[in-house]
Amino acid sequence: MKIFLLLLGLLNVLASVATAGTPGEVKVGGYLRESTLHGFDGKTNTLSEYKGKPLLINVWASWCGPCRAEMDSLERLAARYNGKEFNMIGISTDDNNLAAIAFIKQSGVTFDNFHDRKLLLENMLGANTIPLTILVDEKGLILTKVRGAREWDNPKIIAAIEKIFQLEPEPDPMFGLHMLNLN
Repeated sequence: MKIFLLLLGLLNVLASVATAGTPGEVKVGGYLRESTLHGFDGKTNTLSEYKGKPLLINVWASWCGPCRAEMDSLERLAARYNGKEFNMIGISTDDNNLAAIAFIKQSGVTFDNFHDRKLLLENMLGANTIPLTILVDEKGLILTKVRGAREWDNPKIIAAIEKIFQLEPEPDPMFGLHMLNLN
């Protein structure tokens, strides 16, 4: 019986650790707080500069294999949508600024990326695991958080993003038809 209780207690602790948030996390359904974004080029932006259009935020690090794996598909998604139907930004949690810059250059990423110097964004966004992708509406309301790597330019994922952001489906370039949601 003691072993069973100890095992049950351990499972409860592990479950709470797995679902625990980060200090100051804004949960789904909450609004992002204003924050300064530090660009790798030395320039700064603010989160409020991205209001007015839906925003996709990807939290990553150069040492993170799954983050590296999904970056090409994020770049293809950005080429198709960034600045048009919605905006996209990346937030690096790298301790080493130079490693993040090297990865951005090596991977050919063109969408805006920022360095989370003091882990304020990491905590606010709830990035206790990465990659983490957050979809935010035009007013700053967090609509959903997606943990783990995805193939972001997959037609099913694009259809899901369009639905979450309440966008008109984009015509398929091959046939001129709207893409179908195959979920």
